Amino acid sequence: MYKIGELIIYGNEGVCKVEDIGVPDISGINKNKKYYTLKPVYENSKIFVPTNTNIFMRKVKTYEEIQKLIKSIPSIEEVECDEKNAKSLEAHYKKLLETHECIDLLTIITGVYEKKETAMKNGKKLSQVDIRFMKIAKSLIDEEFSVVLGILREEVQPYINEKVKMYS
Repeated sequence: MYKIGELIIYGNEGVCKVEDIGVPDISGINKNKKYYTLKPVYENSKIFVPTNTNIFMRKVKTYEEIQKLIKSIPSIEEVECDEKNAKSLEAHYKKLLETHECIDLLTIITGVYEKKETAMKNGKKLSQVDIRFMKIAKSLIDEEFSVVLGILREEVQPYINEKVKMYS
């Protein structure tokens, strides 16, 4: 069970703060269940989730874990997925997203970045599937890293690039 004030990852919503635990005063809600009241860090909304939900939740990574992930970026091997079929490619990316692990999100990002480089050299563009999943993975990484590192989301990519240069 999470505690009030804790920062967690909630499904694909991203970073949320646990604002309350209990039965919210909302009509139509099951009064026999306890709920987390979650406040997405980068959204102006609230989410009410039963504490026994099947939706994925975990604590945000620690500063040390983020640094270790950044250090591992140069050695991330692209998971081979040269699927030409959009449905197969989408299934591949969804499988990586469903783990909710930063390393898998970074795998999507680095893989699509490599595809983009190759496509540009050949005068081609990325598929809409690649673009969509890159955007989702990047958003989730930027949110979690920015909260943990205490920097703006826009500063995450330059921060990572600088650190990767130092480790290379």
